[in-house]
Amino acid sequence: MQIYINIDVDDLERGITFYSALGLHLVRRLFDGAVAEMAGAGALVHLLTKDAGSLTGPGVARTFSRHWTPVHLDFCVDDLDTALARAVAAGAVQESAPRNHRWGRIVTLADPFGHGVCLMQLAPGGYDQVAVQ
Repeated sequence: MQIYINIDVDDLERGITFYSALGLHLVRRLFDGAVAEMAGAGALVHLLTKDAGSLTGPGVARTFSRHWTPVHLDFCVDDLDTALARAVAAGAVQESAPRNHRWGRIVTLADPFGHGVCLMQLAPGGYDQVAVQ
């Protein structure tokens, strides 16, 4: 099985620039250039060009202001501070200070399209530090 992660964006070039700054790279364009397929993580990421105000479902209009969804992306990076600087330079809004945990460090962001994104730097042992036996 394979999973595709689909992220709605209202400006495809800005989306490519932002997600490239997080370490993904453009593989190809699909559907007459309306979709950018990006790789560099464990799953392919598709940036889907969608107009603000277009419907996401019955009576639900798409918005690119900051919004909440129960699904978000965590990018595991080697150097949180460097990745954070690149993300902010590419248009992210930093929403928290980096926080330290037994398993590593994390900072929360909003991408340029209002989606929640976390950057994580795992400590040696990572989530094994908090695993329940």
